[in-house]
Amino acid sequence: MAISANRLELLQIADAVAREKTIDRGIVIAAMEDAIQKAARSRYGSETEVRAEINPRTGEIKLQRLLLVVEHMENPATEIEKQDALARNPAAQIGDFIAEPLPPLDFGRIAAQSAKQVIVQKVREAERDRQYDEFKDRIGEVVNGVVKRVEYGNVIVDLGRGEAIVRRDELIPREQFRTGDRIRAYIYDVRREQRGPQIFLSRTHPQFMAKLFAQEVPEIYDNVIEIRAVARDPGSRAKIAVISKDSSIDPVGACVGMRGSRVQAVVGELQGEKIDIIPWSPDEATFIVNALQPAEVAKVVVDEDAERIEVVVPDEQLSLAIGRRGQNVRLASQLTGWAIDIMTEHDESERRQKEFAERTQLFMDALNVDEVVGQLLASEGFASVEEVAYVERDEVASIEGFDEETADEIQARAREYLEEVEAKLDEERRELGVSDDLRAIPGITTAMLVALGKDEVFSVEDLAGCATDDLTGWTERANGEVVRHPGALSDFDFSRADAEAAIMAARVAAGWISAEELEADEAGEVEEDGEEAGEEEAGVVTTGVVHEV
Repeated sequence: MAISANRLELLQIADAVAREKTIDRGIVIAAMEDAIQKAARSRYGSETEVRAEINPRTGEIKLQRLLLVVEHMENPATEIEKQDALARNPAAQIGDFIAEPLPPLDFGRIAAQSAKQVIVQKVREAERDRQYDEFKDRIGEVVNGVVKRVEYGNVIVDLGRGEAIVRRDELIPREQFRTGDRIRAYIYDVRREQRGPQIFLSRTHPQFMAKLFAQEVPEIYDNVIEIRAVARDPGSRAKIAVISKDSSIDPVGACVGMRGSRVQAVVGELQGEKIDIIPWSPDEATFIVNALQPAEVAKVVVDEDAERIEVVVPDEQLSLAIGRRGQNVRLASQLTGWAIDIMTEHDESERRQKEFAERTQLFMDALNVDEVVGQLLASEGFASVEEVAYVERDEVASIEGFDEETADEIQARAREYLEEVEAKLDEERRELGVSDDLRAIPGITTAMLVALGKDEVFSVEDLAGCATDDLTGWTERANGEVVRHPGALSDFDFSRADAEAAIMAARVAAGWISAEELEADEAGEVEEDGEEAGEEEAGVVTTGVVHEV
């Protein structure tokens, strides 16, 4: 079947395809040239180098065969001898190509079908490249579209100049869309794909809610009010933390609107999702108290090293603080980035009594004293035998009922007990095979050496090869929950700074780096920290500090 389209029709087809697919006309013409070249190769041989050119103004098709200029011709279909080439072009050199005109090509049925496939493929690739280039910089925007079709729960959306997909897990639960429905969603990813949509939308993403508030609340759009954090349980409940840069504007009231008009517009878009709007605070304890609303909080204990917070609530507020299936505390944890442990005042009282009894028993066993003396030491705040052994004598003697002689005797018993424990730990260290060289590392105790030996750290080289997380442990967030992974020295009062110092000291001792290089690195870090501290303001909450609310 021969192609009957004249030159004008060829250009009209190219223009129509370019308009329909919103791609450049030159790309369509280039695709047609590739299709003609492929058909010509099937006619003249696959090894023949054929070039097709379509004049973009007249539509004239020019077919040429390229012949390589060689000294001695071996394949007449692809090569031409230098003598013949000079006859056609006096400037021809070996390695050049001579263009030989070919007669117009009649497409058979198979050749025409093959050419059509080439054109369709090239046009589709150009369309996908155009979509990617147009939307790659629009990640983070909210777009409106029309549902094109629904496939296995996934919603295919027509955005006008592109096709996007809302996967089933990115839809709000119990949400149903039909062909032709209008849909609003958040662009969370745009990536190159060989097939299928390249634009990925979400209606469950936390930033979708933030963008909706920016559309409804002019103060957020104008950056007078800032959204600091968002946590969602899509379709059920959400928490959003806001702060105002203008002290005269209430951030919570501005987001709620007159008679709740602003927040209700967002709730309606999110299929009735209940939204708690809370004020953000730079103080972690205050922020967490706000995040747990509507529950009332009696006390907050912040442990920065473990990245955990203990919250004490009245007994009747426990179920409200936890929420249905743990929803309230889970959203508060996601919003603040802290792991939150909730207990009642009764539970905290029992825990304190248990800790007091354990410390009392510790002093009774270690110091060989009666229960009254053990309780006195525990009530004075002593938590370990080490504290009793090495504090000033006057601190022990100042306890009611104690004198200097009693204090000396108690401290002597404490030191004797510690020496016995040290001897047992040192024997266990030797049995594990931990090197004596590790004792020279600053900050490493015998008990730590035993723990390192159980973690298969036996020598200075082993310690030098450790990372900070290997010693102190690390935390990671999985499915909205903070998971703590212990390290070799997690049971000790050993901070990340202590771990880094010990590892660097081990590397110096192992000869990996010199002491001069270490001092130079530390000096550079101190200078950088000084510059950053001058530029940034940071709120610090001391570990173990109790904030009364």
